[in-house]
Amino acid sequence: MFFINYLKIIMLVNFTKADVRISVNEWTLKSAILDREVTCVVYTPKIADVTEPLHLLLINDGQDLAAMQYDQILLNMYQKKDIQPIVTVGIKAGNRLQEYGISGQPDFKGRGSAALAYRQFITQELLPAIYTQTTNTAFASYTIAGFSLGALSALDIGWHEAGIFSKIGAFSGSFWWRSKEFTSAQPDKHRIAHKLIRKSTDKPSLKFWFQAGTQDERSDRNQNGIIDSIDDSTSLIYELYQKGYQKGKDVRYVELIGGKHDVATWGKMMPEFLCWAFEK
Repeated sequence: MFFINYLKIIMLVNFTKADVRISVNEWTLKSAILDREVTCVVYTPKIADVTEPLHLLLINDGQDLAAMQYDQILLNMYQKKDIQPIVTVGIKAGNRLQEYGISGQPDFKGRGSAALAYRQFITQELLPAIYTQTTNTAFASYTIAGFSLGALSALDIGWHEAGIFSKIGAFSGSFWWRSKEFTSAQPDKHRIAHKLIRKSTDKPSLKFWFQAGTQDERSDRNQNGIIDSIDDSTSLIYELYQKGYQKGKDVRYVELIGGKHDVATWGKMMPEFLCWAFEK
């Protein structure tokens, strides 16, 4: 709790639509674990005559939420009563190439070296701060999501912290992350996220949502006619199926024709994800 003294609200904006209001607060926390300040954007709903318990959604790369007009997405969905009330915490990225990744398993270039520390920051510092600032001692459910490398990080944190999180969302996930450099002889070997799932002796109680776009990239390592972002996502889903997770029930995959590796695409897909995770 010691670092709570460093938390500051530096912005407060209200967005209103009929009987729905969204409060947007920007917090800055001093993290002892990461040895830096972490800024978060927190979206809290104020909905008339609603007494439902709040759910919690953490989103990596929270700096992208403003560009996709996340507040307006929420307002529209609350107005149509599509989703349950959620507190969204968008965590603005620091050193993405080091803090995002798979815990304790840097890639072949040494990237992701602080992924374990980032995971510890989430569970040991950020969650207690959220409880304090929202005066909630617990939430109805906990979901974590991210974009690109932030999606890889969300998978890592959700998988290792399944005692906290129940759902994981991955937009254009960087599941190419590998322990050894690519070779044409073994183009799909050494992918760290795939190995994490395959080698795990546990089957955490989790549900997964994956999105990829047909124009995420052009690279096709194994020359099978399918771009890597789609190939890496669908082969990761295959590992989940091998683990015993079920299509539809536990895993949803959305492939957007014309979807790109950008905020506009992720914003377009956000309502679908929110409905999947928090549908009334």
